[in-house]
Amino acid sequence: MPHIKQKPAVALQPIPQWNRHATNLGEEEAEGVLLALGEAVEQRDALTAGHCARLAFMAVALGTALGLGRDRLVTLYRGGYLHDVGKVGIPDAILLKPGKLDPQEWVTMRSHTTRGEDICRGVPRLGPVLPVIRSHHERWDGSGYPDGLKGEEIPLLARVLQIADIYDALTSTRPYKQAHTPDQAIGILLEETQKGWRDPAIVEVFLELHANLSLNVLGQRLAAD
Repeated sequence: MPHIKQKPAVALQPIPQWNRHATNLGEEEAEGVLLALGEAVEQRDALTAGHCARLAFMAVALGTALGLGRDRLVTLYRGGYLHDVGKVGIPDAILLKPGKLDPQEWVTMRSHTTRGEDICRGVPRLGPVLPVIRSHHERWDGSGYPDGLKGEEIPLLARVLQIADIYDALTSTRPYKQAHTPDQAIGILLEETQKGWRDPAIVEVFLELHANLSLNVLGQRLAAD
């Protein structure tokens, strides 16, 4: 496997200080800064470049197929860029670790959901995105985090974004794994649905979109190369 040079970590302020500054900005300006911060977080690792844009695209496409209204689609778009913004507070030694995380490292990594919610809480217009940020790692059977929500207790938009997030993560190279093919990713997603981890109704709609989505995302990646 060729060595992929990682981009240097972005210089970032501690979360409490950032949150205080965010509340002093105009809402539109603060939202723009936070969206840029979401992209900056992904740039800490060259392997995740483009993840936010692809996720926003897929989540909105899936939301459209589900018949969601414009306001919810806008929330999904913002969620694509902000869902992992809490990783700003995760050390590189954990975020970019090539092997499995130990139990304490997992505690730290999982805190990115609540950290992200706290970062964005100071911008009222981002209120609808907060449940997406907090709950996109919950599982249909209640075994997810941070709150162990089950079934429809999990906010709908978090369930929608989660499927797109998983698919993109599976089909992308990460420090700890190689990329799966689209068909392999769909197989894993189906296995996880059978285990009770994913909303089966949303997965079913995603499967119907899969061929078209995979072609469009492939086109985006080729255009970026």
